[in-house]
Amino acid sequence: MSRDDDVMTNQILPKFSNTVCSYWEHAFASGKRVYRDEAFSLTVDADLDPQRQAMLLCRADGQSFATVTPALAARLELGVAGIFSVQGFRQRLASAGVALHGADYLFYYSDAGRETLHAGADGAARRLTDHDAAAFEDFCVSASAQDLDDAYVGLDHWAAFGCFEHDHLVCVASAYPWGDAPLADLGVLTLASHRGKGLARQVVRAISRHAFAQGHEAQYRCQLDNAASVALAAAAGLNPFGTWQVVSPD
Repeated sequence: MSRDDDVMTNQILPKFSNTVCSYWEHAFASGKRVYRDEAFSLTVDADLDPQRQAMLLCRADGQSFATVTPALAARLELGVAGIFSVQGFRQRLASAGVALHGADYLFYYSDAGRETLHAGADGAARRLTDHDAAAFEDFCVSASAQDLDDAYVGLDHWAAFGCFEHDHLVCVASAYPWGDAPLADLGVLTLASHRGKGLARQVVRAISRHAFAQGHEAQYRCQLDNAASVALAAAAGLNPFGTWQVVSPD
């Protein structure tokens, strides 16, 4: 059993927006369907990004969806023998020497969570502007290189929000559009010396409200083994949609 199977097996999927559901349905249903049952679906998509020659979505309700390029479908010999489960798909990829990148959890606000999100403001979190450039530079100097790389926050992103303590920027969340979809992918980082105060929750909720106001859905991703990030998603009111994997760039 994979870690994502263990954590999110057969949950009742809450009601998410049509934007979220339509995006992922299109991502895995725009090609030629070669197999489908109540638990697993597989398509071959000639328009799939060559950098993502295989994608796998395991939804929190237990349904899984896979799509591959025609070239990879040939390597997997789909025309010779079918793949009838997500486990079989993983095994066929491994046999062909194709490795999937570590899975990301996908979190979104459900319809109910979105209503709660708009119920009120969260602390002192505010939008950052060019006038905060010096504060953001100091923030980056105070953070570790690994934390900055993992969080991928930027003042020049589509939107950035932060929390200050004693005029020092100590927590930042930023977002950028997810491809051509109306999804805003979030990153968040709190300086190590200021964690445990609920600041990350404040900035995530503040930037999520901004995303919704701009016609985007907030999207929160993290690695499966990042327990602190998973806990933050829950604290901010986000709901697990599933796990998503693509072919490793290596």
